[in-house]
Amino acid sequence: MNQLPILTLEGSLALLPALSIRQPWAWAILNVGKDIENRTWQTGFRGRFLIHAAMGCTPEEYLNAKTQIGEAAAPEYHGQGIIFPGLKNMERGGIVGMAEIVDCVAASSSPWFGGPWGFVLRNIQKIQFHPCRGDRGFFNLPKPRLQPIAHAHATSN
Repeated sequence: MNQLPILTLEGSLALLPALSIRQPWAWAILNVGKDIENRTWQTGFRGRFLIHAAMGCTPEEYLNAKTQIGEAAAPEYHGQGIIFPGLKNMERGGIVGMAEIVDCVAASSSPWFGGPWGFVLRNIQKIQFHPCRGDRGFFNLPKPRLQPIAHAHATSN
């Protein structure tokens, strides 16, 4: 597996749409080859998007997902020293990566497909954690607020 450098969220990357994905599924996309993001809705969107790791994840959801991830992870990831982080160590509530949606399918041979719709992912890359609020569906990140520049005013007598 080729390790790409971890990007930072700046420039044109910050303009990409984002999609909230619950942990540990966002982690699986970035670390163990999860190539399908399952949704109840289909999309016509194709292209790059930011992966937002949602805040929500109950201990029960985490344990169920951990089992499913262990079963679905491609064999090339087993024995690679990849450590599945604990729930408290998962990055949540921010941007963690980027991927490209190349298709939306109603069936797939991928072990990650659970339907009813699967967004087919390619060109996955980690991004340095950037905290921000998520939303439903695709959403845009808030534009950075410009800080006023304090000017020293000289007074003349």
